[in-house]
Amino acid sequence: MGIQSEAVIAVVPAAGIGRRMGAQIPKQYLMLNEQSILAHTLDCLLSHPQICQVVVALHPDDNYFHTLPQSQHPQLCQVVGGGERADSVLAALHEVDEGAWVLVHDAARPCLSHDDIDKLLLARQQFPQGVILGSPVRDTMKRSTGRQQICETVSRDHLWHALTPQCFRAGSLKRNITLALSQKIAITDDASAMEWAGTSPGIIEGRADNIKVTHPNDLALASLFLDNLLK
Repeated sequence: MGIQSEAVIAVVPAAGIGRRMGAQIPKQYLMLNEQSILAHTLDCLLSHPQICQVVVALHPDDNYFHTLPQSQHPQLCQVVGGGERADSVLAALHEVDEGAWVLVHDAARPCLSHDDIDKLLLARQQFPQGVILGSPVRDTMKRSTGRQQICETVSRDHLWHALTPQCFRAGSLKRNITLALSQKIAITDDASAMEWAGTSPGIIEGRADNIKVTHPNDLALASLFLDNLLK
């Protein structure tokens, strides 16, 4: 607590183990262009001039984070995360003043740009209830049966891929995640907790290269995107 109410604070849930990557270590610690995925993510957040603190939620048995140079940054705070993403976000929110704005960002999205953060923070004027980054769906959408047979073509109009960061007042997000979890509601991202509580967050278009590294092939793509960001 104790951080001024109008502060902008980044929250990074990083307690997952990334089973779909099939790696021997949590995916956020896989190497990407000479440093880990998580290190790239933290570099972007820690270097943004409007972000005053970054709170990282870690697995209780994390043996890797302390090896990152970023772990010693004076603006970084560590907390113990939980079994699910929402649990880790909630643990981080307990360290933040309820009036502060939080930017919740996936640990495995290393290609975040300052431009997208700027757009998100500016959009608070239009969406004081909260706002997230998204990418409009461009492909034809299909719904399948449990046997992976197509049963329906879904209109892509007004459909978005949800990205991060997602920006909300800390107090509102904390209350809504807490209530949703107490009622066994599945919270897949931060906006879903707000939606469940009756709030309609805004959504603005972010860069399509702000990908989440989930599968092994994503590493090569993220490497290319990072190289382009640094040019």
